[in-house]
Amino acid sequence: MQFVLEGILAGLGLAILLGPIFIALTQTSIERGFKAGIVLGTGVWISDLIIILLSFVFINSLDTVIQGERFNYWMGLIGGAVFIMFGIGSFFSKIDLDYKAVRATAKSYIVFFMKGFLVNTVNPFTFIFWIGIISTYVIGRQCTNQQSTIFLCSIFATIILTDSLKVLIAKMIRKKLKQKQITWFSRIAGLGLLGFGVFLILQSI
Repeated sequence: MQFVLEGILAGLGLAILLGPIFIALTQTSIERGFKAGIVLGTGVWISDLIIILLSFVFINSLDTVIQGERFNYWMGLIGGAVFIMFGIGSFFSKIDLDYKAVRATAKSYIVFFMKGFLVNTVNPFTFIFWIGIISTYVIGRQCTNQQSTIFLCSIFATIILTDSLKVLIAKMIRKKLKQKQITWFSRIAGLGLLGFGVFLILQSI
């Protein structure tokens, strides 16, 4: 039970951060609906899962990599460029308030998935968080495989649950928003992503 509770607390700590993932989730859900938000969230969760597995297998190598200047430089440039690209796209996008007219296609769902995957993967904090958790908690405390699995699954489940709640809340307020409000929300979200992108680039140079 201890590992479950500690995993939930770690997951909640990550969930309350108002970062680019939060912006992407809520913006997509408000503009495109619940399914689109969940698909984007799935991209985030798959990215997390891959990073967790890589961290387990290559923990020593990855820990050395993220401490190096090259990692900060290239992740800052690449991540910053991706955030800026999404930010500009969000700022200038035209929002259609006719919900019935919006029909998501398989292609659009792939775009939502890739957006979630990229926003999470190019964010250096994602690597720092998971490698920090695994190196200090799992390895540092010499947890058994069972304890490690319980702890990490608790974090992962908490992230999925809280992200889904964010999408659900965005869906609930979606139809209460008017065209002008949604347009301004999209612009603010775009500026937020743009700001994260500029911050990453400035931090890397």
